[in-house]
Amino acid sequence: MSLPDFPTSDTALQLPGPVGVLEAKLEFPDAGVDRQAVIAIVCHPLPTDGGTMDNKVVMTTARALRELGITTLRFNFRGTGNSAGEFDHGVGESDDLRAVAAWLRAAHPDARLWLAGFSFGSFVSLKNAVELHADAVISIAPPVAGRGWDFSHIDLPQVPWLVVMGEADEIVEPKAVFDWIDALPQPPTLVRMPETSHFFHRKLIDLRQVIQQWARPLLPPVA
Repeated sequence: MSLPDFPTSDTALQLPGPVGVLEAKLEFPDAGVDRQAVIAIVCHPLPTDGGTMDNKVVMTTARALRELGITTLRFNFRGTGNSAGEFDHGVGESDDLRAVAAWLRAAHPDARLWLAGFSFGSFVSLKNAVELHADAVISIAPPVAGRGWDFSHIDLPQVPWLVVMGEADEIVEPKAVFDWIDALPQPPTLVRMPETSHFFHRKLIDLRQVIQQWARPLLPPVA
């Protein structure tokens, strides 16, 4: 895959955001892995609870995708790490995601865009998936109840969509997630992971395998 105006190796970036610089990391598949014409943006969990683009679930998700040949971009929402601004309860963070997606589209308009997110990041990515014309969506531990994020008015994507939920999640109520999915007219693919906490302690390898098993059939063979 040719990426005009892109670095050719893993690169730390400072991208233009709505309120200033957004700290980001562009990462390519390892040497010897055929590159797909797909770029995935992976969104991190709640900044006010310590969530950053270096969260282990975020990094595992990105690694799982790169092993399939997908280029990934992790970034810090406003007010996190070296990104400018202040936390904005999902509103400004949506603007941040749009800015990052716009940068990717401008650099490589022909690439398919996948969106992934963990916890708060899954709310932001899902909320903007339709507007950004995402080709696939991955939602890990989406906080559909009890955390203050309104999923009820989200325009849900009509593209391949994976939800991964730990059955022992101590932060997001698993039953609320399962009930929410059951009520959707076109539910996503749901993978329930037993004995798995919110941060997937000792389950990161399993999470990587789940993501890859779901994503692999969506990718065409690389000529």
